[in-house]
Amino acid sequence: MKNKLYINGIASISAQAGNAVFSDSIAEYHQNIIPAIAPNYKEFITATALRRMSGAIKMGLTAAKIALKDAGTSMPDAIITGTGQGCQQDTEKFLKAMLVQNEAFVSPTAFIQSTHNTVGGQIALNLKCRAYNVTYTQNSGSLESALIDVQLQFLEQPVPETILVGGVDEISEKITSFLYLDGQLKQEETYNLDLFKTGSPGSITSEGAHFFSISSVKSSETYAGLLDVLVFNSNTSEEVSERINRFLKENHLTEDAIELVILGNNGDSRYDHFYTPLQDEIFRNKTQLGYKHLVGDYNTVSGYAVWLACNILKNGEIPEICKLNSVPIEKPKNILIYNQYLGENHSIILLSSR
Repeated sequence: MKNKLYINGIASISAQAGNAVFSDSIAEYHQNIIPAIAPNYKEFITATALRRMSGAIKMGLTAAKIALKDAGTSMPDAIITGTGQGCQQDTEKFLKAMLVQNEAFVSPTAFIQSTHNTVGGQIALNLKCRAYNVTYTQNSGSLESALIDVQLQFLEQPVPETILVGGVDEISEKITSFLYLDGQLKQEETYNLDLFKTGSPGSITSEGAHFFSISSVKSSETYAGLLDVLVFNSNTSEEVSERINRFLKENHLTEDAIELVILGNNGDSRYDHFYTPLQDEIFRNKTQLGYKHLVGDYNTVSGYAVWLACNILKNGEIPEICKLNSVPIEKPKNILIYNQYLGENHSIILLSSR
């Protein structure tokens, strides 16, 4: 039986600065590849170490430290990381060096730092944490897979006190541009706030890191309860609706218990139809939010949706810029997050109020 877990600390680094989504200071972009807005990394990482770090490592380590500080915790009992692409910048750097130097006398440093588990390893080294440390790289289900592992860890004995979990992905000059070749990015430069109006194939992409401090103990500062997580494969929107209904039933909930849904619409005309039955049927009378027009789409972007949901559940404020419909709501008790990637990989995350 799954235990109810509590998210006591959160952190997000994305294409939107801090809590901009809850204010009028939304960053606007007219491009398809959007860099994250960097915080002051020197507050969390020494200048010497910063010079040797790729974007993913800087974002991941900083977000991890912010989440732990937010929860009032200095040392987690486990570090679980999700990443779809790993450290692309170091991968690209190593491949370029191989070409330039004709595969001779290539420094191994970039290769060593290009592995997917580099971020989790760097967090552990910085915190001097020798506990359980695992990285999941399951495409768009990477963060969700990490969250499922969190659930499993709290079923073990002895029960951990705190687990640090998060997702991180970065953009790079060449590898990210390959997304144009298979149509994952729109061919025309896109104004991000008009993403859902484009009606064309492809989307926009970005980078970010989203980390959470999770415990089985509720505190006065708890943001939300993590009820359940599911990843699955499907090729039809009908099956998605069936799986969501079954998922809710397994958690002893009905559709009526969900007051707010956060959907992963990304403006891709080929796949956004997966969200249509949810918006027009199952959750037609529920408040619906989108977020990828603000922070782009990438493998672990659902972490931003979790961060968004945590703030909503704790503070009750619904950002207007995210609303996909006009159904009114006060302070929701249960939030369902649904995301799909290229019409095949799907995930559901269920959060509740404290």
